[in-house]
Amino acid sequence: MTNQSVIFFDIDGTLLTHEKELPASTKEAIFKLKELGHEVAIATGRAPFMFEDIREELDIRTFVSYNGQYVVLNGEVIYANPLNIPALERLTEKALLNRHPVVFMDHEDMKANVPEHAYIRESIETLKINHFPTHDPNYYKGRDLYQSLLFCPEGEEKQYEQEFAEFDFVRWHPVSVDILPKGGSKAIGIEKIVERLGFPKERQYAFGDGLNDLEMLSAIENSVAMGNAEDRVKKAAKHVTKSVEDNGILHGLQMVGLL
Repeated sequence: MTNQSVIFFDIDGTLLTHEKELPASTKEAIFKLKELGHEVAIATGRAPFMFEDIREELDIRTFVSYNGQYVVLNGEVIYANPLNIPALERLTEKALLNRHPVVFMDHEDMKANVPEHAYIRESIETLKINHFPTHDPNYYKGRDLYQSLLFCPEGEEKQYEQEFAEFDFVRWHPVSVDILPKGGSKAIGIEKIVERLGFPKERQYAFGDGLNDLEMLSAIENSVAMGNAEDRVKKAAKHVTKSVEDNGILHGLQMVGLL
């Protein structure tokens, strides 16, 4: 394994452009990595059902989803960290009073606690996926949920952060925030995979651009921030490549010597 590495890629703003397109140079680079014997994996905040097409197109069977809460190695679930349901129920009650919708998410589907809301449509549509949450206010009952979405304008999540210590809140859209188990992160999900695969720290790589990549980029020795990332994200990474639209993945892989 001395010449092989494991490389984790975020999706939105990293593998995919802001128009949700996969650059040809990125696809070619991924398959070249695989030809060279490297392990290629995804590390995303998305639900598993939100990137089935990408996994199929790139022939990837190992991934960290829900920002580390649902981890699959070669098609097998090896780690799952569900939300605290009683606390989520209390949060949902408060959110209803504030007219802030909530979407419940497990590994198979997502359901909204309200029939319709502009914030849900506005944010989910930016992902350009085939799934859209339908209405089921009781979806949280009797099942494991790995992430929820709280829909509110920037700054209004502070009240939830102060009251619900069971969760971490990570904003991914001007009107939407991820609700995660406290302390959960992509870094923890990645750790579960590399423990199984046995790659040393110097053979671990990660590419990302968002605030939910901070822990991953800080923890991985050979981390690469995209050129389109915020300054805070770039500072967390060891390297900074070009933007996703400017063949950033290919450039970054060449920069760190993998291609």
